[in-house]
Amino acid sequence: MLATSLTAAVLGVEAHLVHVEADSAPGFPRFTMVGLADSAVKESEARIRAALRNCGIPFKWDRRITVNLAPAGLRKYGSSFDLATAVGLLAADGGVSLRHLADVLLLGELALDGAVRPVPGVLPTLLLARRHGLRAAVVPGANHREAAFAPGLPVHPVASLTGALALLAAEELPPPPSPPPPGDGDAPPQADLADVRGQALARRALEIAAAGGHNLLLVGPPGSGKTMLARRLPGILPPLSPDEALETAAIHSAAGLPAEAAVAARPFRSPHHTASDVALVGGGQRPRPGEVSLAHNGVLFLDELAEFRRATLEVLRQPLEEGHVTVSRHRGAFPMPARFQLVAAMNPCPCGRRGSRTAPCSCTPGEVRSYLGRLSGPLLDRIDLHVGLRALDFDEATAPPGETTAAVRSRVAAARERQARRGGGQTLRPWNASLSPAALRRAARPGPDGLHLLRHAVDRLGLSARGLDRVLRVARTIADLDDNEEVRTHHLAEALGYRRCVGDTDTAGEFQEVGEHP
Repeated sequence: MLATSLTAAVLGVEAHLVHVEADSAPGFPRFTMVGLADSAVKESEARIRAALRNCGIPFKWDRRITVNLAPAGLRKYGSSFDLATAVGLLAADGGVSLRHLADVLLLGELALDGAVRPVPGVLPTLLLARRHGLRAAVVPGANHREAAFAPGLPVHPVASLTGALALLAAEELPPPPSPPPPGDGDAPPQADLADVRGQALARRALEIAAAGGHNLLLVGPPGSGKTMLARRLPGILPPLSPDEALETAAIHSAAGLPAEAAVAARPFRSPHHTASDVALVGGGQRPRPGEVSLAHNGVLFLDELAEFRRATLEVLRQPLEEGHVTVSRHRGAFPMPARFQLVAAMNPCPCGRRGSRTAPCSCTPGEVRSYLGRLSGPLLDRIDLHVGLRALDFDEATAPPGETTAAVRSRVAAARERQARRGGGQTLRPWNASLSPAALRRAARPGPDGLHLLRHAVDRLGLSARGLDRVLRVARTIADLDDNEEVRTHHLAEALGYRRCVGDTDTAGEFQEVGEHP
């Protein structure tokens, strides 16, 4: 007999429907699995044999058994096909009557005792089943929580193979149990911005970055507060919208991470500087999301930026500009979302003491040039805010706490609300950092004095056309924080002060003094 069950393969962050065709026929006993299955998929034969035996379910293994995973040209990875394969084999054997194979999606790994173990990628699979109009889905009990992100699709959790068979053999599928809601208590405690002493310019830049979705580079000696500031950015960002939470949860699920973490707090990813380019943008033998996709709708923090390999940093240029990456392999291309805020931190020189008032720098000019030369101009051009930090003196380090995260977050939320109203509700991300050129010209048109200042800045800073656009975007955000519909000269001056502090602090400081905010 021939029977077909439904499951899914997750490649990158997308799920693809897979038909498991099982055929049992007289002949020399042999088990054959085809359809570009990897080793973990082919090993399902041993798991299914043991599970059926230990569950006391009879099966005729003395026949010629063929399992085809269609479409045959799609690579299959992992153990999530076990449940659908076992159910299809039993239906093809004719020993059980299963009424709901044609429109129910099955997902789960089988233990040797017949238990159904959790698998990664359940949420993208549930979204796929909903798009295809399937009647229901059967998932491991441990993955039932992810069903809360896919309302409208009945999801039945099962603990064992026998439970799945009983469910599929019933006259009618019973009402599914309600999934447990995603827990907000899973979020780690947010560090408060009040813990940061001094560094008024860096705090201001952090607020601007949060309000407009801008990328930020912090340059300063060790201990000046770069990492503290970066880790407090998610706390001043607005909470995830329902659409953003679903996007982020699906990516985390595809990567095998807890999907509920996406709604507990905005992602904050901080890969080590030894990370490879594949680890950052994704890919590998089995296409998986990288750090830029795991930071989607959140923050990607690159500490010790100059210690990353230059080739690794250069792969960030496309996602910073376009908000997505496409991993191309010989069997296809896998697009993955990657719209994140980049926050990077680095020392001003190899020893970290360049510009210090207390400890002399021991680096030669050649060593400093080589160190800063690890960052390419095109990459720096895509970072809107460049901020230089200095070491704190005793009075600054022992000063009273500054503004709290809650106070700054309220101003950021108000600025983003102004941007959303100006966007007319026509885009999911109307933030200033993502404005199209046409929208930027309408929203950030400087006056005659502003144009004169920009002309002077282009001559002094050597701004590219992209750099000039990014100055206008930052100025638009500063005006939004000031509750001003017009971009004025002091907004432009402050925005220009945040350009090119790497190796050019004197020129940047010229504009920072002009644009000093109250």
